[in-house]
Amino acid sequence: MTEARIRAKALCVFRHHDRILVNEAFDPVKNERYCRPLGGGIEFGETGVQAIVREIDEELGLAITDVRQLGTLENIFTYLGKPGHEIVLIFDAAFVDRGAYDRAVLPGCESDGTPFEARWMTLADLRRTAAHMPLYPDGLLDLLDLLDLLDLLDLLDAAAAP
Repeated sequence: MTEARIRAKALCVFRHHDRILVNEAFDPVKNERYCRPLGGGIEFGETGVQAIVREIDEELGLAITDVRQLGTLENIFTYLGKPGHEIVLIFDAAFVDRGAYDRAVLPGCESDGTPFEARWMTLADLRRTAAHMPLYPDGLLDLLDLLDLLDLLDLLDAAAAP
């Protein structure tokens, strides 16, 4: 039996206009489809930035740049009938290959070899589908809304400056 523990994770949203990049997944125990940004566990001795650079390279085979932390969320959940607890560092970054933003789907591979397709979804679509396909970790949409509001306030302040 594994010891219950809190895991440190790093996820990246890759905000581009009004879209973020997510992986759709399924929990058969809860019979729930859900979305989650790409990323994974932070290894011992690794920073969150190093983890997200490594994870995106491993999952998509793509290089990223301009990595910046947007916030931190605590995620307490049940997956496959087992409780989980994560501290999740949320990042934004840019793909070195700008063509990644023009593709609707980016093929990827999980660490266990399972293939997946990451998709660009608008925040409006994620809000609309939240009842039957939530975005995890909990609180991520609220964090992105808050950051958009802060960006807007910065623009208004800059426009009002003499």
